[in-house]
Amino acid sequence: MESTAFEINDIIEIALTKYSDMVRRICFLYLNNSTDVDDIFQEVFLKMLQRKTPFESDKHEKAWLIRVTINKCKDTLKSFWRKNIDSIEGIDIPFEDKSENELMQIVLSIPQKYKDVIYLHYYEGYTVPEMAKLLKKRENTIYSQLHRARLIIRQKLGGKEHEYAF
Repeated sequence: MESTAFEINDIIEIALTKYSDMVRRICFLYLNNSTDVDDIFQEVFLKMLQRKTPFESDKHEKAWLIRVTINKCKDTLKSFWRKNIDSIEGIDIPFEDKSENELMQIVLSIPQKYKDVIYLHYYEGYTVPEMAKLLKKRENTIYSQLHRARLIIRQKLGGKEHEYAF
């Protein structure tokens, strides 16, 4: 059964509404550059548009988008251009709450393997077993990375607790 252009546009519009913020945040976690973020954002949703098979569920669709976004970001970071050119643009992630902005700046400053687990757990609500499957790592590795990430964040917060209870 073929989808009409109208149905495909509806599917993409719904996905953009539901997941655009998530895809942009993941891109910022990796790239710290709004031009690269925009490029990857477009590539991810273009890839979704080109996908021939339907998703099994909303959960499957979300996991697929996260995986594709992470992979596209990693590809960009490995590119010749990215390795040989320094970015002159700073990070600009607007938050209404100043403490949330401060926290995101701290999360952005930690090593990538910790950013992934913190973001997926606290911002997207994934459990450790779900993250292990999504990131293709052992559960114990995810538990260790989550524990270490919390310690680093707590230390950078000066030992004070945050509402996310790091």
